Amino acid sequence: MIRIAVVGDIGSGKSYVAKVFGYPVFNADLEVAKIYRNNRKVFQKLKKKLPQYFDSFPVKKKEIMNAILSNKRNLKKIIKIVHYEVRKKMNDFLKKNKHKKIVVLDIPLLLENRINKKKDILVFVESRKLEILRRLKKRKNFNMKILNNFKRIQLPLDLKKQKSQFIIKNNFKKNSVKIRVKEIVKNLI
Repeated sequence: MIRIAVVGDIGSGKSYVAKVFGYPVFNADLEVAKIYRNNRKVFQKLKKKLPQYFDSFPVKKKEIMNAILSNKRNLKKIIKIVHYEVRKKMNDFLKKNKHKKIVVLDIPLLLENRINKKKDILVFVESRKLEILRRLKKRKNFNMKILNNFKRIQLPLDLKKQKSQFIIKNNFKKNSVKIRVKEIVKNLI
């Protein structure tokens, strides 16, 4: 099985690029949302660590945002609790898809949390900063402070780009991404 890991900046279009590959995708952000909605154990752990922010199950996005905004160390506490569960979900996904030719990992903190394997094919999604910011501002719960807190825990983009075997320039035009993804798949198979 070839594991393709899509990396890049927040809002660069990693999830879109991951889908374009046309193979099973593990999307960590979607898994985190499911964990907040469905996992009572995670709620209990969050409530125990940060009781002033979490009242009732399910965990609400607003509670997470308030915790992160009030103290930047809270983000690391939340990540420590949630990423353990995400890792379990990823392992289940990999077992379920072990006979697939290719799987795609869309995990924002893949390199930071050392989830990647040596053989993983890293694909860096490169986008213009102004375009990313314009698109992020359109998101429903956009908050510049939270964005900056997340950026602080990420590895420098230059390092991610350097570690990657392939680069996709995402100008947010579907055709250019599709053409580059086809080239990459052809190169790998």
